Amino acid sequence: MEVQELNALSPLRAFEQSLHGGLGKGNLGVLVSRHGIGKTACLVHLATDKLFRNEHIIHVSFSGNVEHVINWYKEVFRQISEGRSLSDAATIYNEILANRVVMNFSQENVSVEKVLSSLETLIKHGSFQADAVMFDGYKLTIASEEDVRRIKQFAMDMKIEVWFSVSPVRPDVVFDEHGVPNTIMKYENLIDTLIGLKYNEAMDKVIMTLVKDKTVHNPIPMKVSLDPKTMLISE
Repeated sequence: MEVQELNALSPLRAFEQSLHGGLGKGNLGVLVSRHGIGKTACLVHLATDKLFRNEHIIHVSFSGNVEHVINWYKEVFRQISEGRSLSDAATIYNEILANRVVMNFSQENVSVEKVLSSLETLIKHGSFQADAVMFDGYKLTIASEEDVRRIKQFAMDMKIEVWFSVSPVRPDVVFDEHGVPNTIMKYENLIDTLIGLKYNEAMDKVIMTLVKDKTVHNPIPMKVSLDPKTMLISE
């Protein structure tokens, strides 16, 4: 199978349909759930799909373990390429890596201004014209509203998509029926797309619910879910 055919058959096309075409430049998208549901793998799957379409990705990890992130990209690519019998997979993987940069920061020790400054330097002066930035493990639920506002402005100024994978860190968090914690709703006006992930034991799937889509707040199940075995988005 060739890359073009793989793109056409990818479950990410159904994901985009649920978002009425995708997140869009200048917008913030958030994947949120309890710990251990598979948000990082989901984020990597989104990023890998973009890499297959020759888009440029900056993956910003706040976990302190860059090797863990790199291994997720290898595993997600392996499962996609083997599942679809991708032709010359090794060559394609090496080619798409040229369009990906992985960065690592400590949220506790590095300000949002410094993170965004580093990203801007890479994009403007490092000749890396990013299409999307993935904020992996950023503690959005305890960030200040002003920090989130700065990230939103950065996305608009740079004309890029910004995706977050978020798990709450406070022990007193209350989750709704879609897996969304109450601590994230204070940023609702700054979030363009909010997706809640919640494991359904009876179905043995991680249900993905589109909680907010731009200005519409009407939670509906998406056309895709997360496979708890592979941690990949599937129809």
